[in-house]
Amino acid sequence: MVSLPHPYVLHAAVSAPCLCCRKGKDQFDNLEKHTQWGIDVLEKYIKFVKERTEIELSYAKQLRNLSKKYQPKKNSKEEEEYRYTSTRAFLATLNEMNDYAGQHEVISENMTSLITGELTRYVQELKQERKSHFHDGRKAQQHIETCWKQLEASKRRFERDCKEADRAQQYFEKMDADINVTKADVEKARQQAQLRHQMAEDSKAEYSSTLQKFNSEQHEHYYTHIPNIFQKIQEMEERRIVRIGESMKTFAEVDRQVIPIIGKCLDEITKAAEAVDHKNDSQMVIEAFKSGFEPPGDIDFEDFTQPMKRTVSESSLSNSRGDGKSEPKFGSKSKGKLWPFIKKNKLSLKLGAGPEDFSNLPPEQRRKKLQQKVDELNRDIQKEMDQRDALTKMKDVYIKNPQMGDAASVDHRLAELGQNIEKLRLEVQKFEGWLAEVEGRLPARTEQSRRQSGVYEAQNPSGVNSCAQDRESPDGSYTEEQSQETEMKVPATDFDDEFDDEEPLPTIGTCKALYTFEGQNEGTISVAEGEMLYVIEEDKGDGWTRIRRNEDEEGYVPTSYVEVYLDKNAKGAMTYI
Repeated sequence: MVSLPHPYVLHAAVSAPCLCCRKGKDQFDNLEKHTQWGIDVLEKYIKFVKERTEIELSYAKQLRNLSKKYQPKKNSKEEEEYRYTSTRAFLATLNEMNDYAGQHEVISENMTSLITGELTRYVQELKQERKSHFHDGRKAQQHIETCWKQLEASKRRFERDCKEADRAQQYFEKMDADINVTKADVEKARQQAQLRHQMAEDSKAEYSSTLQKFNSEQHEHYYTHIPNIFQKIQEMEERRIVRIGESMKTFAEVDRQVIPIIGKCLDEITKAAEAVDHKNDSQMVIEAFKSGFEPPGDIDFEDFTQPMKRTVSESSLSNSRGDGKSEPKFGSKSKGKLWPFIKKNKLSLKLGAGPEDFSNLPPEQRRKKLQQKVDELNRDIQKEMDQRDALTKMKDVYIKNPQMGDAASVDHRLAELGQNIEKLRLEVQKFEGWLAEVEGRLPARTEQSRRQSGVYEAQNPSGVNSCAQDRESPDGSYTEEQSQETEMKVPATDFDDEFDDEEPLPTIGTCKALYTFEGQNEGTISVAEGEMLYVIEEDKGDGWTRIRRNEDEEGYVPTSYVEVYLDKNAKGAMTYI
């Protein structure tokens, strides 16, 4: 696969080392890609064999289940049916199919042990060997490039010293020819010229030595090191090709080894089929069901010459009676009082993920959501800090006992944990800012409302869940009872008719909107800050008040968004904030 370079190529390498080094590097890149492709082919074949073994196991399992499914049950009537030759042949087929399934299990086991397991270990060894060869190649390539750089540096230094020596000689000759220059200046110029000539001679000697060394290294590189490395890579690649060919032969041999046993199973099935005797089975049926009675004799003729009265058929009468029956009617209208927007509202809440700051929720619910988010982030921070503390202790143990592990191995993980903690803290600050904004916008409760709220929560620990038995809140945040779930199955047209027939609720007071509310869910109504509206239903504990703007516009708004004033004839004016 790899041959020694042509002499012309070697000559070019001596005259232009940089270009040759670049070409040698390109060859290493090509060989690296090709050998990696070979390993990929080997791993692909291993995956193919694995999938084949899984198919064999699945097929064997299905065959065993099939055989077991049709086996006769013990102490049952089916066992009596297997006395016939045809059913005995079927039973033999089931038993042979069980053995047939066992041979497919043998195929799977042999392929796993002889092919998959062996090739997996070989791939690991091949990767290590390939890595070693290319490491040696890169190392040799870097060495020759380093030698070339040293030669170039020595050559440039020699050239520079020669030029400086020439300039020093010219300067000395100029000074020596000038009669106005003192002897001291001429002597100084002469000494400087001699020094530069000596430096040029030293640089020449160094350049000559470096050049000889580079030529020797280059010859060794292109005639010894690189051919040896290419030869090792070639041998490695040839072993891989031979190994995959042997595995394919094993693949066929594993199948061929079970063919005689599978053939024997099929022969037994054929033998059982040939043993089927239709005459014998028929005789067994005859013996089993023959009665032994003599056939009956001829029937005598009876003459009925007197007239007969025909009776009226009652079938027509029964049919005429049935004609008057009316078919039952289905789909009677349900009169249960339900919210027609509950189901649709719930679905919309499930489908649409709200904004990150929960700005689509009422203030109190938004505050609770933000507080939950802050608590969740704080728990995550605590988990990350616990992990960081544990790793810090582990690092201290490694520092005190280096034989137990490398302390530097946990630094990367500690840095990651620090970054995670910082990100989580920034998230906490963001949500705490939103939480502070919401808490600043919420109005303070009066002492009376606080006492009422406390009494209500003490008497009803389940909160709004108990109120959800009477009706559902429009935002879908509460769960209706099972009876409501059943009633919701009534067609929507029945709901429309029912609500059309209902009379509008009377007003029981007025209210003033404290904040602007966008009623996006079905059943809610949008209000503007400072707007006056009519109250038609009080808050029943679920946090929503039903209001009306005019005859056609009514709906629910959060109780915390409005200030309610009930009429004098009610139980007393109350303010919900």
